[in-house]
Amino acid sequence: MSAIKLVIFDWDGTVMDSVGRIVSSMRAAAALTALEVPSHDAVKQIIGLSLDPAFDQLFPTANKAQRQQIFEHYRDQYVLHDTTPTPLFAGAEATLKQLAEQNILLAVATGKARKGLDRMFAETGLAPYFATSRCADEAQSKPHPDMLKQIINELGVKAEQAIMVGDTSHDLKMAQAINMPRVGVSHGAHPVSVLAQYQPLAIIDHLPELTSLVLQ
Repeated sequence: MSAIKLVIFDWDGTVMDSVGRIVSSMRAAAALTALEVPSHDAVKQIIGLSLDPAFDQLFPTANKAQRQQIFEHYRDQYVLHDTTPTPLFAGAEATLKQLAEQNILLAVATGKARKGLDRMFAETGLAPYFATSRCADEAQSKPHPDMLKQIINELGVKAEQAIMVGDTSHDLKMAQAINMPRVGVSHGAHPVSVLAQYQPLAIIDHLPELTSLVLQ
């Protein structure tokens, strides 16, 4: 493996423990739109996707007006009404700091919209660690590798010199598509058995384990 110059992180379920709020907000949005409420597991499967393909899976019979209602209710639930905590995972900031101190470039590739990621950057204070980021409204949805291609092209890094870190099949599949090394995290939306299908370098239980993998 080439020397690693860049680590790209997914956000929800990887850096931030936000899966619970996403699930409860989406289920509430469905109820408020008078649509069948998807199961917890069904919502977890779409975490990381952009909202349009997520809605295709969760609400295949919803019309255009209903999809707009779901979006508005989901946004309001997540930002304003749902009180499910969304802390950073243990050791997240320390891991970013350690990697940055070793001159490793850091980036984010997320299913969040830009407005949502910027809000999380402001709340957590983590923005200064990241050289760049790509969001759902700036690229094709995961698992298409568009986000990763944009990031490595911007930063002048080859795919084999980067690592994608994520908690879902969508994260690992997009990295696999361009032969980018990848690491799964076990504390997010998708189980280890699913992550293992995408030949990750490792599946870690805690973010600080990443440092030794990157710097070896």
